[in-house]
Amino acid sequence: MTEIVLVHRADELREVDDVLRRVWGTDRPLLPLEVLVAISHAGGYVAVARRDGATAGASVGLLAVHEGRPALHSHVTGLLAPARASGLGRAMKLHQRDWALARDIDTIVWTFDPLVRRNAWFNIAVLGADVADYLPSFYGNMTDAINAGDESDRLLVAWDLRRGVPDAPRDGSDVGGDRDLVPTPVDVVELRRITPDEVAAWRSSTRAALTDAFAAGRSIVGFTRTGDYVIGSTP
Repeated sequence: MTEIVLVHRADELREVDDVLRRVWGTDRPLLPLEVLVAISHAGGYVAVARRDGATAGASVGLLAVHEGRPALHSHVTGLLAPARASGLGRAMKLHQRDWALARDIDTIVWTFDPLVRRNAWFNIAVLGADVADYLPSFYGNMTDAINAGDESDRLLVAWDLRRGVPDAPRDGSDVGGDRDLVPTPVDVVELRRITPDEVAAWRSSTRAALTDAFAAGRSIVGFTRTGDYVIGSTP
C-alpha cells in the first residue's frame, strides 16, 4: 500500500530530513529541521511517501511567484533506491499538483540538472513541463555524494497545471520544421565517479548548446527516449 501525506510535526519532519540525507548521501541536512518547520507552518508543501508503512520518499515546496503569478517552487523531491522506477515519483508529483490546484495555484516550478537524462525525460516528456531558463552554477559548489566535483548548472522548468499531463510522451516527434538535438550522457552520476573530465566536457557543450538556443529565441520542445533535448526552430 502506498500513501503520500502532508507532514507538520517535528517528529514527522525528521522523517523528511532522514530521507533526503539518505538520497543525497550526506550527513548534513539538505534543509535544517527548523527550516522544514517554518516552511510547513507558513503554508508550504512538505510531504512524505510511504510504502507498506515504510518511508519511501519526501518532497518539499515553497510558496513562490513565477511571471507575476502565485506558484509553488518544488525545491527538493527524493526517492529511496527501492522506490525508484516504480511510478511513485509520478504519484508524488500528481499529489503536489492536486495540492497546488486546491489552493488556486496553477504553476509549479523547479530546477534539475540538465545532464541527468532520467529527470529530463520525466520532467519534459512525461509531465509536459516547459523549460523556462538555463541557470549556470545555480547552487554554487555542492558537496553531497551526487553532485560533488561538478558544476551546479540547472534548468528551470515551469509546469502549467491547467494543461494537465500529456496523454503521450512529449518527445518532440510531433514538432515540424527544423529541429536540433542536444544529447545527454547515459548516466552522469556514474561518470562523476569514474571520469570527471568527461563530465566537464559534457557540461560545457550542453551549456553552450542550450544557452545559445535560448539566446536565439528557440525553446526546448521535447526530450527523446534516446536522451536528446529537442530544440524547436526559430520563431
